[in-house]
Amino acid sequence: MELDMTKGRPLPVLLRFTLPLMIGNVFQQLYNMADTVIVGRFVGAGALAAVGSTGTIMFLLTGFAQGITSGFAILTSQRYGAGDEKGVRKSVANGILLSLWSAVVLTAVFLAGLKPLLRLMNTPKDIFSDAYIYIMIICMGLLASVFYNLFSAFLRAVGDSRTPLFFLIFSACLNVGLDVLFIVAFRWGTAGAALATIAAQAVSAVLCGIYIWKKVPLLTPGTGVWKMDRNDSERQLFMGIPMALQFAITASGGMVTQSAINLFGSDAVAAYTAAVKLEGLVEQGMVAIGQATATYGGQNYGKGDLARIRSGVRAALFSVTVYSIVMAVIMCMGLRSALGIFFSDGVNLMAMWPWAWTFTKICTAFFVPLGAIFVFRNVMQGCGYGFLPMFGGVVEMVARLFTALTAINLHSYKMACFCHPAAWTAAAVFLGASYLYVMRQMERKKEKYVQGRGM
Repeated sequence: MELDMTKGRPLPVLLRFTLPLMIGNVFQQLYNMADTVIVGRFVGAGALAAVGSTGTIMFLLTGFAQGITSGFAILTSQRYGAGDEKGVRKSVANGILLSLWSAVVLTAVFLAGLKPLLRLMNTPKDIFSDAYIYIMIICMGLLASVFYNLFSAFLRAVGDSRTPLFFLIFSACLNVGLDVLFIVAFRWGTAGAALATIAAQAVSAVLCGIYIWKKVPLLTPGTGVWKMDRNDSERQLFMGIPMALQFAITASGGMVTQSAINLFGSDAVAAYTAAVKLEGLVEQGMVAIGQATATYGGQNYGKGDLARIRSGVRAALFSVTVYSIVMAVIMCMGLRSALGIFFSDGVNLMAMWPWAWTFTKICTAFFVPLGAIFVFRNVMQGCGYGFLPMFGGVVEMVARLFTALTAINLHSYKMACFCHPAAWTAAAVFLGASYLYVMRQMERKKEKYVQGRGM
């Protein structure tokens, strides 16, 4: 179902688009969380720590897939907002071809660098082998992740946030079923968890592609457009590469944080992993609001309605602030109960609790700036401005790096946990200022365009 986001009151339009995205993001987050829970309960805390120690690398992989494909779909969103149906189909064909090449190159590069990366991150020796097997298999399934994210991004570009949700719910349930089969029945350990994840993602990609082919003719290229177009490729890469690099930069900072956490041993890594998974789950509402803002910004930019973009950003900031406060309270109150989900009865939860609680109470206090990051970053990307959002990732990484190195030197777990809030706060300030700058730039361009036509 297509949604024209250039009409109607901004807040209801954004919320209508956000809700399916949020549900979908939660289910997508459950992919890796299901691995973590089932591995922790049926294989052991060591295996859970192994899966958790690769979390930032997995974020790097999936972030690249999500970032570059979202960038490819921005051109589709802008052309849809401008009413250019032929251009929409052309951008879809070009995006598919670019994604295929990107997936092949990224898979080769990541596979070559996994072992050195795990060593660089101070991965404990007792979990190194399991960690490597898990993330290697995830890396080999990157093609499925790229195409699921691409097809979903194309659907969102024309205002359809519901259809990918249905496929994702099915695939999330399939992932849990395969986890039980591969881990509990077949006893494949962390390898089984990774295989279940990539199989479920592949199903999502196939189903989403079939739906587009049969039900969404606007996104179905004709036989005459299946070739690389230089102009479209340049524009899509111009938007896709900065978005992918922004995830890479953020993930790099996360790896530094993980390196600091790894110094405190397997118990700390396991407890931290459980708390981070919960934080990642509640964060998905913020991610969804950001994704909705990107599509909203893209469509209204294509129409040239800058005043409506400003109204939408204000509505998005209000929504994300309310959501952040509510989720911070819920996470703090529910942590003790939720922690037990990740571990078998034989694990001493009292030993895990201090590590998990320290991380949670520090990070939840900074959920509001975290939410603001997604709004400012995504609206600029939706309008085709990729450099400043990417540089916001650099600001985030520098703040995280400085805090992590301080934590390592002081051997302070609290300081290691503060890496996240430090990065969020620095990036929120930078991206907020960048958004104001970008809006002024777009207003000047519009004024010059109007004056030029008047002449």
